Formats: sequence, C-alpha cells, structure tokens
Amino acid sequence: MTKKEFFDRGSEYYFLDDGSAVGAYCKEHWKEDAAHILRVADEVCRQEFLFDLKWDMERTYEPVIFDKEIIWDYKPGDDPEFIFQFNRHRFFICLGQAYAMTGDEKYAKAFVSQMTDWTEKQPLTSESRGTTWRTIEAGLRGEFWCKAICYFKDSESLTDEAVDKFYRCMTEHAEYIIKEHSILRRMSNWSVLEDHGLLMIGLTLPQSEQTKRYCKIALEHLTIEARLQIMPDGAQWEQSPMYHNEVFHCYLDTLLLCERNQISVPEEITERVKKMAYANLSWIKPDHHQFMNGDSDDTDIRDLLTVAAYLFRDPELKYVAWQNIDFESIWDLGINAIKEYQAIGIQKPEETSRAMVHSGNYYLRSDWSEEANLLHFHCGTVGAGHGHSDKLHIDLVIQGEDVLMDAGRYNYVPGPKRFEFKDPTAHNTILVDGKFFSVCKDSWECSKLTAPVNQKHCFMEKYEYVQGGHLGYMDLDNGVFVNRKVIHILPDIYIIADELYSGGEHTYEEYFHFNNRGQVTRTDSMAVYEGEKTRTEFYFITPGIETKLIDTRLSRNYNQTEDNKTVVVTKANKGFTSFLTVIYGKKAGDLSPLTVSKIPVRSEFRNVIHPDSWAEALKIQTKDKTYVVIICHQEVNTPTDQTEADGCMGYGNVLVFDKDEETQVGTVLLW
Repeated sequence: MTKKEFFDRGSEYYFLDDGSAVGAYCKEHWKEDAAHILRVADEVCRQEFLFDLKWDMERTYEPVIFDKEIIWDYKPGDDPEFIFQFNRHRFFICLGQAYAMTGDEKYAKAFVSQMTDWTEKQPLTSESRGTTWRTIEAGLRGEFWCKAICYFKDSESLTDEAVDKFYRCMTEHAEYIIKEHSILRRMSNWSVLEDHGLLMIGLTLPQSEQTKRYCKIALEHLTIEARLQIMPDGAQWEQSPMYHNEVFHCYLDTLLLCERNQISVPEEITERVKKMAYANLSWIKPDHHQFMNGDSDDTDIRDLLTVAAYLFRDPELKYVAWQNIDFESIWDLGINAIKEYQAIGIQKPEETSRAMVHSGNYYLRSDWSEEANLLHFHCGTVGAGHGHSDKLHIDLVIQGEDVLMDAGRYNYVPGPKRFEFKDPTAHNTILVDGKFFSVCKDSWECSKLTAPVNQKHCFMEKYEYVQGGHLGYMDLDNGVFVNRKVIHILPDIYIIADELYSGGEHTYEEYFHFNNRGQVTRTDSMAVYEGEKTRTEFYFITPGIETKLIDTRLSRNYNQTEDNKTVVVTKANKGFTSFLTVIYGKKAGDLSPLTVSKIPVRSEFRNVIHPDSWAEALKIQTKDKTYVVIICHQEVNTPTDQTEADGCMGYGNVLVFDKDEETQVGTVLLW
C-alpha cells in the first residue's frame, strides 16, 4: 500500500479538511488549549507520557519517561489502567494537531517512529489480548490512529513504508474487532467503542469490498447497541455521565462521518443520539460540567454539546454549548463548519427542570444562568460496574457553586480505596445499622444489589417535588423501607424528608458530603457551607439526633484525591423514623435570617394532633416570605377530613402554603 494509493480519495470523506486553517483558528481563538496540545506533543516527541487531556479516561499526574526504547506494556505501580490508557494512543492526535499548527516535521517523525515501533513490538498474542490488545483499546486505536494519520498526509516523514505498516495494522485491528465481537459485551460501552473504531477504520482505509464490510458490520452492531444501551430518557444505562459521554462521542462521530460519506444511518441511532444530547442538557451544571456520579470525572461537556448542536442544528443545545466552535470540536467539524455553526440560532431551553424517569435521575433547576441553583436526585438502577451505591443520593449546586457533591471514582484498583468511593458512605444518602444496601464484591461487581422504588414527581411554577425509595434494607431483621422526599420552594429553599418505615429498632445515618472549596461549620442542629459564591445553611429539625463533622475524601479526576468534610446525622429509634432537613441557599455574605420551626399537624375533622409518625409540618420564614409545609408519612385523612398546621388547611399528603397569599387549600405536591 503506497501513500498515494492510501490518500487518493477525490472527495471529502473524513474529518480534517484544511489542517493549516484549523491550526491557525485554534492558535488565534483557543490559545490555552493550543498551548496544552503543543506541550503534550513536545513531551511525546521526548518519549514522556503524561495523561492530562480532558477526556483521558484514566488520568496520571507523574510523567513516565523512556530514555531509550518505549516499553509499551509498562505498568507503573499496581494499576493496569496505565497500560490501557497508554496503548490507546490518544497522543498521536496531539502530534497531528501540533503538526497542523506549526508545520514542524518533528511531530510527523515522532508519529511514524512510535506507530511503526508499536506495530513491530506488539503483536496480537494470547498474552497481549489482556494488555495492549484488549478489544476496547483496539477500538480506540481505530479512532485515534485513523484521525491522526490524516494530519500527516502531506508530510515527507510519512513514507510509503509507514503507510503500508499503518494499513496492515489497521486491517488486523478491524478483523480482530469483528472476530472478538460478543453479545456478552453488547450492554457495555466497550462494544460501542470497539464498533466505532471499526467504522473509523472502514471509512479511512482505501475503499474496497473489505472496508464496505467493516462499515456494514459496524453500523449493524452500533444500531443494536443503541437500542440496548440508551434509555428512553437518553441516559446511557451504566449510570455514569462520563461513560455516557464516551458513548455519545462515538455516536456523534458516526453521524458526522456517515453524513459526509452519504451512508444511510438507521433512524434508531439518530433518535437515540439526540436523546443522549438532551440528557446532557438536563444534567449540565451551571459551570458547564457533568456531575461526578458513578465513575465520572469533573469534566466540561460543552465540546460534545457543540458537535451535537451542529449536527442537529439545534438552538437549545447550542444555548448550553460553546457559542463558537471550540478547540476540541473544530478538528472534527472542519473550518467550513464555523459559518454553519454561527448561522444556528440560540434558544434558552423551555424547561428548567427535568425528570429522567427511566434512569431515575431528576434535575431541579432554578434557571439557566451560571449562578443557578440545581439539585440532582438519583433513584435508579446501579448501572453495572461503572455505577455506584448511590440510591437516593443528592447533588446540590447553589449560586452556580457545588455545595453537596458525589465523592467521584478515584481509581479502578480492587480493594478498600476503590470501595471508599463506590460505597453508600461516599454518597449523600442514608445508612441503616451501618450496613450497606449495595455491597461491592470487587471493582466491577456487587455481592448485593437493591431495587429502586421510583415514585412520583411534580414540577410547578413555584414548587417542585420528587420522591423515591429502595428495598435495600428489607432483608434485615425487622426490615426497613427507605423513602426520600425532596421539596423545592423556588428558587432557594429545599426540604429533604427521609422516611424509614420499620417495626424494629435501628440506627440511621444521613450523609452530607460538601465541596472542599468552601468552609463547613457545624452545630448540633445546623451546618453552614460558605464558599466563593454562596452561603448555604442546613437546618436539622429532627428531635433526638446527633451530628458530627468527619474527614472524608473526594476525587475530581482519576488517580486524584482531595480531603473534604462530611456531616453525618444519626438517630437511633424503634418503629417509624423520619429526618427533616431544610436547606437555604443564598449568595455569599448574605446573613439574612431564616427561621425554621417544627409545628403540629392537626386533623380538622377530628380536632386531634397527628403523631409525628403520621404527619409533620414545618414553618419556614425568610425576610420576605412565610411558608408552611405539611408532610404526611401515612394516609391520615378521612374522606371528608383536611390537615391543618398553623392556620393552613388543605387536603393531600405533601402540601405547601405561602401564608402571604393563602391559608386554604395550598399547593398539593403529592395527593
């Protein structure tokens, strides 16, 4: 295979249409990103490897340096993920982008040298199948090698011999991916990454019956995988925003390349990819990052939304994406896409909050500004190996700043350090008797799972409501049904009502993990988070509780941990038990008072006070408003009865009264 034969296509078929123009655009408009890529490319030329790109799945913080030959299966320490990350060769794209931005032949020489060295030293063997030739790495190389070589098509360093080695190696990759395809991996992101790589190879190599076969098989598999893996609400089923977005990226590439090559894509793929885009729109934080749920890092997702907005010509997606094509996206979309993207309108999404009922994720958003408040509540399936023990977990953003956070993932090495970040104690949820409702067996499997009980939600103009429970403690002696209710009084008051239904005696713990970039203080009945943008107050209303502030850790990126603070609220009790927490989110420095008091709930018809195990009520007073909230834990009303608290009377199981406007009927959030 000669270089001329390889690149003689005659029409645009891939990503890069004008490398020098794209390089100039990036150096002018995305200077910081350009400098980062040039730094990485220079390090790769020196055989120094540090993985700190935003979508590197397993980041590192100390470079691995090879003074002489590169040892491709080298493993520093006890984490084999370095081998896998290393052998994906994402850095080949960095070399190509550096070449496009500078024209310096050293980057082309490094690509040719390392690519050919790998082909010679890493044959496909029974041993290498578990290291450098895992099928997922083969799929990722299918993307990264194929994108990278296009940058160097005009380089004198890319010789006929190098192109022939590339061609033979990619052909071997394609046949290997096809041969190893397994229905056992159809539910995993692996299968999508593998078949996406197969499609890349099929479209990049000179066209033949063989490459048409690659594309046909890849699209058949990707169609089945989209149907299996993408829920009706758009979430990838593994319950990790990061792996959702790895899959999303593959499908965006698929749509883009098939469009450029006049290949028909099944409507099932197109529809599901758009739903994946809208899942990202639902959970994007005010700082433009994804939540760190499951095995996810703290990553800005605007680049993916930019590509989606371009592909679907969607003004709402563009609203939450980059307003001009970003560094990551321009290399794939090409220089001609700049004007096309500018022509797309921008429209604020009509809905602020969204219930993703199939995945069990609920997002209660005050508005679409960068200073918005956003609460995420999770009550869904565990999501296989990349999911965590996070039933009933909440994340909370106030004034655009994280207040309550998921602890993240840390790394994939089996053992206590991995479990520390996967177990329920790493999430803002509830424990019973110190036991875990889901129990990790190793890094990927659980010895005990638990069924979520997805219940009701209600989004109104002034108030929002969601609730869910799980069955994870029904196997205890005197089992416990755990239920969590979340009431949002827009824009800045939240009530968390945890209900523990049991006939026995148990000890219960609530966990609140705070952002470590602010200060946390605690008293017996209150905690305060003071950050750069917000002062958020937590009022613990339940009688008989104990609170403590403990040291914990969070992980914003793979292989990285930071110390943080966690408040644990504890109560031992026999029979039904509840916890009531009121959260008040304000701007930093705002010391305006909030008064919260627990008040009795009365049966209007029978004129008796209900016990707390039946119903409870809160009176919440800000400087401007007074609210009464009634929360019924049982069916307390007779057919003609109403509940009353502090002069407010209505019918329903969860009611909110704005006392300045009404004291009769109220707003019913749960009938």
